[in-house]
Amino acid sequence: MPLPWWLPFGAVPETSPHDLARALERAPGPQLLDVRTPAEFAGGRVAGAANVPVSTLAARLPELGLDPSRPVVAICLSAHRSAPAVRLLRQRGFDASHLAGGMIAWRAAGLPETRG
Repeated sequence: MPLPWWLPFGAVPETSPHDLARALERAPGPQLLDVRTPAEFAGGRVAGAANVPVSTLAARLPELGLDPSRPVVAICLSAHRSAPAVRLLRQRGFDASHLAGGMIAWRAAGLPETRG
């Protein structure tokens, strides 16, 4: 039986928390895709992120309406679930990276998050 595509193995391009914060100050900023569970997402997220759990991303990607001309940054808690999301996005033609260290690193850097 083949392994699920979303297992967190292998290196992918990264964006540091401070680089992402700076990129979000420009218009248009990168598209944000948070691949955590809805409960994790509600507990705190980078403003403007869309939430699609990594286990459903492949099936739901077409409905997201992502702009292929703009970069996408995938986000999870610790940068494990976002790695396979980046691989999938890059296979589909997107310029994608993930938030290095995930929300743990974002919070450690003292960067703002939205809750609820």
